[in-house]
Parts: sequence; structure tokens; C-alpha cells
Amino acid sequence: MPILHCVAHRLEKGAGDQPLTLVAAETELPGSAVLDDLLARLNDAYHAKQKSWGRFADTTPEGRTTSPFPAELAAYLDGSRDFLALSRQIAERLTTLVDAHLSVSGHLLIAHARQGDAEHLLVALLHEREGFGVAEDMAIAPVRQLNLTQMSLAARINLGQWRSDSPSRQYLSWTHDRGGRKLAEGLAELLGAEEGIDATGETRTLLRAFSDFVEQEDLPEEQSREKTEALIDYASDQARRGEPITLEALSEVLDEQQPKAFFEHIRNADYGLSAEIPPDKRTLTQFRRFAGRAGGVSISFDSHLLGSSIEYDDTQDRLIIKQVPKQLREQLKRRQRN
Repeated sequence: MPILHCVAHRLEKGAGDQPLTLVAAETELPGSAVLDDLLARLNDAYHAKQKSWGRFADTTPEGRTTSPFPAELAAYLDGSRDFLALSRQIAERLTTLVDAHLSVSGHLLIAHARQGDAEHLLVALLHEREGFGVAEDMAIAPVRQLNLTQMSLAARINLGQWRSDSPSRQYLSWTHDRGGRKLAEGLAELLGAEEGIDATGETRTLLRAFSDFVEQEDLPEEQSREKTEALIDYASDQARRGEPITLEALSEVLDEQQPKAFFEHIRNADYGLSAEIPPDKRTLTQFRRFAGRAGGVSISFDSHLLGSSIEYDDTQDRLIIKQVPKQLREQLKRRQRN
């Protein structure tokens, strides 16, 4: 992952009720293998966070831009503003935001990096944690480490998608942890961002479309399980890389013999899904299939149906199916008529 520019500013919390102050870096961080590894791990940690996805808002109804940041970023990319100056402007605004919602110090890391053909700008507030190390004389010594998993706030912009002739609705993402709603809203306002897509809702709709597809195709249990695993593997891999789920690519993964089958199912049923969906990892991890066979009875269903269309009464060891599959319902009615 070639790092084009990177800087780290310090946000220092004073004693008592003293406000947070910015200790701005004078120079960019020099490139090194350690910095490459740090940014790679930071990206992995960011992809695992709960996020909102969207884009830069155009203008307010009065014609004003919602934030100066998009224009400043564009000026940097066009070569009329240097990276260090851009990073300081970001840091100054974030210092005010963080001081209003948090009471801890941290390091603000801002990086412009290239990953494959894509370029990204990553902004992340990192805190420190106490740790231990072994010195050269083999003595145990305390050390302070950057806590990569504890990102109070972070944002990532796909610069190529933003600057393309037809930008997507989700080239910008920012952290949205539980309990930090005000902080997330403040970060979005600072960036001039608006949500362009509901990652959780879109992922749930995608999984519902998949369940409908499996039921419609009346697939054997083994095939159904294989397709479920293929979907989860593909979507989870995209989530790890910070890339969206592409419906056409997913359709090909699910069935190499009929690569358009699932895509056509989605289009014909009109689920309202976007062509590209940012995967929600929490929703994906909950999507597994329960299956069991005993005494001539074989049952399998997607785990997310438990508690809605399927209930389990553990006191009587009884499974209640509220929505009987159409084909099974027709078979049962024919049996009753006979």
C-alpha cells in the first residue's frame, strides 16, 4: 500500500476543565516499512467498525456549501494546496469537535494512500494504551502503544470514485459506533457528508432477496448451504477490504453455470437494491442457516428468520413456523383433500 502522504497531529487534553489543544506536526511522517504496516492494520481495524456510508452534500437550499472541507480537499488534489496545510485545517476543526464530546487525548493520523488502482484519504483519531515490552537488557519495561481498535472517530474517502464523471452514492464512510451518535453526526457535518445509502438496511434486503431466491429455486439443502456460504464468504471478504458488494459479481459467485440467475431474480422482483452495497458485517455474521434431520423430518432455515416467521418454544421443545413455504403448503392441502 504505497503511502503518498501521511501526518500525525497530537490532540492534548489539559488538566481539569482545560480545553483540548492541538499540537500540530511540523512535517509529514517519512515513509517506512513500519508506517506501511501501521496503515495496513489501521485500514483492517477501520473496515471492522460500524460505519455510515454516503457522499459529500452538494449545497443547502440557500445555495451554501455545508462544509469547506470538500473544496479544500479538491484544492489539494488539484495541486493548489499542500497536504500538511490541509491536514492542519482538518485537525483544527476536529479538535473543537472532539473537545465537545470526549475527555481524552489522542493522535490524529491523516493519510493519502494508494491501494491497487484506488486512492483513499483516511482520517483517524487514535488513543494510546499502556503495554509492556522487553528492553535490550531483557528487562521488562512499560511502553505506550497506539490502540488501533479504539478509533473514537474515523473517515475514509475513495478519491477516485468521488472525482469520477459518475460518482457513486457511497464513496465516503465514517464511524458510527453505538453510544457515539452526537460525535458521528458532528463528524459528518464537519466533512460536509450526507448518508447516501443505509448499509444495514441494504444488507438485510439483500439477504432477504437471497432467502427468497433459494426458496423459489427449491434447492436441496446441501446446495442451499453451499450458496449461503459462498454469499457470506464473498460479502465478508469485501467487508474486510472495505469494498462494496457488487450484485452482478455476487450473482456469478453464487452460480457459475447460471451467473445471471440471482441478479435477474433481484431485478425482476424489484427489491430496490443499489447495484453496489456496502456490506454490514454485523448483519452478515447473523446470517447463517439452522439445519437438522431426525426421524424422517428434515428442517433448515436462515437464522435471521428465528424470532419473526419462525419461533422456538424451548419449554415444550416445539418449532412454530408462521409462514409455510408455498410449495409445502400446496402439498399439505392436496394431502388434506385426498
